Amino acid sequence: MKRLIKNRASAIAGSLLAMTAQLSAADATITAADTIYLNAHIYTVNPDRVWADAVAIRDGRFVHVGDSAGADAYRGPTTTVIDLQGAMVMPGINDAHVHAQRGGVKSLYECNFPFSSTPEQIARRVADCVASNPDAVWIRGGQWDSGFFDTHQIDSPRELLDAVSGDKAVLLNDDSNHNGWVNSRALVLAGVDRDTPNPADGTIVRDPVTGEPNGLLLEGAEQRVSDLLPEWRDEEMLAGAREALRIANGFGITGLKEAYSEPRAMAAFQALESAGDLSVHLALGIQTPYGHRSEPLDYAAIDEQRDHYASAGLHTAFVKVFMDGVPTASRTAAMLQPYTPEHAHATPHRGLLHLDPALLTRDLVELDKRGYTVKIHTAGDRAVRVALDAIAAARTANGDSGLRHELAHAGYIDPEDLPRFAELGAVADLSPYLWHPSPIIDSVVGAVGSPRGGEYFPVRSLLEAGAPVLAGSDWPAAVETIDPWLGIEALVTRQDPRGLFPGSFWPEQAISLADALRIMTLDGAKAMRLDHMTGSIEVGKSADMVVLDRNLFAMESQNISDIRVLSTLFAGKIVYTTTGTEQ
Repeated sequence: MKRLIKNRASAIAGSLLAMTAQLSAADATITAADTIYLNAHIYTVNPDRVWADAVAIRDGRFVHVGDSAGADAYRGPTTTVIDLQGAMVMPGINDAHVHAQRGGVKSLYECNFPFSSTPEQIARRVADCVASNPDAVWIRGGQWDSGFFDTHQIDSPRELLDAVSGDKAVLLNDDSNHNGWVNSRALVLAGVDRDTPNPADGTIVRDPVTGEPNGLLLEGAEQRVSDLLPEWRDEEMLAGAREALRIANGFGITGLKEAYSEPRAMAAFQALESAGDLSVHLALGIQTPYGHRSEPLDYAAIDEQRDHYASAGLHTAFVKVFMDGVPTASRTAAMLQPYTPEHAHATPHRGLLHLDPALLTRDLVELDKRGYTVKIHTAGDRAVRVALDAIAAARTANGDSGLRHELAHAGYIDPEDLPRFAELGAVADLSPYLWHPSPIIDSVVGAVGSPRGGEYFPVRSLLEAGAPVLAGSDWPAAVETIDPWLGIEALVTRQDPRGLFPGSFWPEQAISLADALRIMTLDGAKAMRLDHMTGSIEVGKSADMVVLDRNLFAMESQNISDIRVLSTLFAGKIVYTTTGTEQ
């Protein structure tokens, strides 16, 4: 036994001597790191090495991911060494579907109230906004929940706003951001009265007795009013962009894919980059006309925007197209089967396609040919099928371009279409922040009807079919916050992360934490076409990582949304911290 112990001690000593020799040799060849993080539980999202203890960072990139001894080889006289004392670390989160610049502006300047607000609370809030903005022509804001007018019986939504708005025009969006609630002044400015016909892609809701517009405008009808809103000033646009990044970094987000970005929003982000203040990887989806159109897109104009705003930090080879609305009480998503009737004697209908399928196909084939990844808003299963058909046509016309076109929301997918995602390399861009009991889900289920209404967001089925999957907040539409931890918890539990609404929503579609984290990190990076440089903690990639206050894998799933971000690093720089470890 003594001989065995002596031999083992000799072996350990020999290993230490060999390690010392290796470190000495490394000192001659390894350039010192700027920063070393030690003593952490680092979840890399790299299948070749899932966990690590330490990382070394130089010039904004990981130069070591592994154990502390290996990291020590990168220690130099100017290296900052941070002991994380066992904290969990993971890659920065990538929100693959967001309207961040608009969310920042909304947070700073609009008339906001919680989704849960009652009519009385909304009226008081609008009155306060009117009083606080005496020189304004318009009061804009929101959002009211999709089932608001089912839950609250209001004789005249228009008159409710008229009573508190004075001479101001008011437009309040709903939680889907597709529908609006306006007062009489807004209708006058928009030229909408009882004789105004419904647009091809929307509805002017009317009083059943008088035929007068009652203040609710769905889809294209809302767009008619929103087009009248005055543009934000350049300084407001810039402040909104800056505020959005501040909020995102605070939640551990280091990548954003702007789903629908107008030129002035892109210019605001471009200004942030020029000032050295861009603290996320940013992909910008170029805006196309919303609603019904009968002509192809202006491809040359899209190319011009792509080239004008593209830079090292702004990635612009992306386009957004809308195919339908939302499957809430407005019943505007395009479905294969009829909705439940809106009223007892109403005729059931299947929603609306904004574009003729042949026109979508023409646009997609050309955009694919030009190298764009296209995000197509497809909330209903009919819109999903039409979009998949268009992607198939692009594959036939252009061959497999390798471009992963995205079907945004894709909440309802006919079982026959599930395998087509994998076959076509089409991505299901989903909204896990909504995958739990809530007023918006109640509105959807009530409109679509049982049992189909409850078969919403089949993420587990998609993964099992080999489909690429994304997740995005859609903030500030549909959700009140960009907080990704709510979405991660809902992915894993299908329950309300805030505990406000009991039960679970289609719990059979819950997925593992590991799958959820991959979707929110590496898969989000793929959506930005940046998975070669971010999305996982690997040598050579941008040092984008998040330090958490506890280990996600050692806690109850129902507590994920309580996680606290201690620090967020983007390209090796601390862009958010609560720990006092600013560099």
